[in-house]
Amino acid sequence: MEAMIVVSIFVISYIFLLLDKINRALIAATGAALMVLFGVFSWDEALSSYVDWSTIALLFSMMVMISITQRTGIFEFIALWMIKRVSGKPVALFFWIGILTAVGSALLDNVTTVLLLVPVLLHMIKQLNLRAFPYLVNVIISSNVGGTATMIGDPPNIMIGQAVPYFDFLDFLIHLGPIVVIIHTFTMFLLYVMFRNSLSKSKSVELELIHKLNPSESLKVTPLLYQSLTILLLTIIAFTLHGFLHIELTTIAILSALLMLLISENDESSDIVFQKVEWTTLFFFVGLFVLVGGLEKAGIIDQIAYTFIDWTEGESLTSSLVILWSAGILSGFVDNIPYVASMIPVIEEFQSFGVKPIDPLWWALALGACLGGNGSLLGASANVVVAGIASTHGEKIHFIKFMFYGLMIVLLSLVLSTVYILLRYFL
Repeated sequence: MEAMIVVSIFVISYIFLLLDKINRALIAATGAALMVLFGVFSWDEALSSYVDWSTIALLFSMMVMISITQRTGIFEFIALWMIKRVSGKPVALFFWIGILTAVGSALLDNVTTVLLLVPVLLHMIKQLNLRAFPYLVNVIISSNVGGTATMIGDPPNIMIGQAVPYFDFLDFLIHLGPIVVIIHTFTMFLLYVMFRNSLSKSKSVELELIHKLNPSESLKVTPLLYQSLTILLLTIIAFTLHGFLHIELTTIAILSALLMLLISENDESSDIVFQKVEWTTLFFFVGLFVLVGGLEKAGIIDQIAYTFIDWTEGESLTSSLVILWSAGILSGFVDNIPYVASMIPVIEEFQSFGVKPIDPLWWALALGACLGGNGSLLGASANVVVAGIASTHGEKIHFIKFMFYGLMIVLLSLVLSTVYILLRYFL
């Protein structure tokens, strides 16, 4: 009975999210409240056991830092500099954005990258009179593909890295980096083919006006500029080295945000900074965690996961491919973080049964969960963040419209990943 109630609430909530007529945070919060009303769990259990507060705190901290840094004009400076660099050409900008997002997502993490990049991108789009949708889709997809390459690039990889003690930063780069480069190359080409008419028809400003642009004029050269950039740079370095420093990403982000709030208090009070935080996005995450937590509490995700053992009978190749495709498909519709959390003990169970080689199963889970996040706006944290920021700038990303493009990219990514796993680990 409980499972039926949970599934009904989840499906109805998902239908309303698909219709995209009501605020996402309101839908997610209502679904979460219904879970509590029907006794699936209490509020205490829902908020303490199923909401990933580390992710919420990380997002909040990055939003605070970006809000403060934005006052210095650095984002406008970067936007105008890149406009001059590509001479206002929409296609060149499209490819530059894709590459920059993928590299940034690998070196930092994809949520941080899109939080830093999307405000700059939206400013460029406004300056060049371009359609925002193709570029925003490019950012979302490139962030998830690029984030797949490293242990810190995407939350599922962080979880896998913590679950397997002998995996380090270099292991992820060696095993996932090559296929990520291949997938991103194919992805960029496919996205260009799908959006080429929109890009070619985009109205661009006159070349003469572009040459007259002076990016330096947008900078507000005050102590806050140097202080905020220094803190951001140190934060990025700490993110990259967090494994060696033995400090969690969330701790680094919170300390950096607090430091930035302290140094900027004289320029703008913390109350004003907090007003600029994307609260709608944060509340949507909380509601979504509770919704998926209901599926976990009812044992539905675990049941799906353990069914794989019956299907594959513990055979390594079959198990790797089943995990890859199931993670890739389900992660597009159920946030990949709780799905990976439920799959980690399953693979550990395979390991206890003596299945060899076991490592391909971990890499298949990482590829499927991270790449499958492109399937819908709910598939990965970065997707929700981009949609939230874009919405506040008047650029709405429609759920079904994005899914049309995202699912094609996921299919292509999974096919290429299948070939890669077969060639690298089993042939």
